[in-house]
Amino acid sequence: MNINDFARRKVCGEKLSMVTCYDFWSAQILDQTDVDTILVGDSLAMVMHGFPSTVHATVDMMATHIAAVRRGAPSKFIVGDMPFMQARYSQDVALEGVAQLMRAGSNAVKIEGAAGQLDLMARIVESGVPVMGHLGLTPQSVEAFGGHKVQGRAEAAAEQILADAKALEQAGCFALVLECVPQMLGRKISQALSIPTIGIGAGPFTDGQVLVLQDLLGMQADFKPKFLRHYMAGHQALTDAVNHFHNDVAEGAFPTCQEAYQ
Repeated sequence: MNINDFARRKVCGEKLSMVTCYDFWSAQILDQTDVDTILVGDSLAMVMHGFPSTVHATVDMMATHIAAVRRGAPSKFIVGDMPFMQARYSQDVALEGVAQLMRAGSNAVKIEGAAGQLDLMARIVESGVPVMGHLGLTPQSVEAFGGHKVQGRAEAAAEQILADAKALEQAGCFALVLECVPQMLGRKISQALSIPTIGIGAGPFTDGQVLVLQDLLGMQADFKPKFLRHYMAGHQALTDAVNHFHNDVAEGAFPTCQEAYQ
């Protein structure tokens, strides 16, 4: 997968798959799968570090995880998230953050929102760095939204998201994540753009889909928003495996003589 494949896949009507992961061992697994793209999302602040929101991610934190994922998945196209406020500082500061993520191993960066940063995104693209946009429920702005809520239900809000999507395409974005918008808005935007859309909670009519690896594996059994499908009962499977190990140790069944050095 390379940057040119995104446009080609849209033209050919071939859906794109993207999975979010954050570390070496899971990247090794994904490198052996058919998944098209890996996103190292700023959600790592929550999933890997236990913070309550994505705003705690920093450029250094993102770069550390991107480098780990790159070492684990050398053959995959990797998109790295620009963390909270990084694109809102001066252009020089923002560009230094972009450079740090690219040096760590990203093939592209993802930037949330549109208003106030279109010029910066165009400059990043002009500098030779592919940019993926992100509209709808943008987690870095969740406080401004009043929580995790579906965006674009009202006509005016939907029209604004559509206008922002067109502006991001004009600024040079090669793809766009649409998060938590009504499915018909997801379809309207996807049809209006020549760049592919990748949905998460945006319905079946986008050009691709993205889920967090831990979410699709069901690692948090009680986390089940409407858009999420569990492809594995991971939490129960892991719990059962660790308990099995504990019981084998307690009963003297592990290790056996065959598992010991002579």
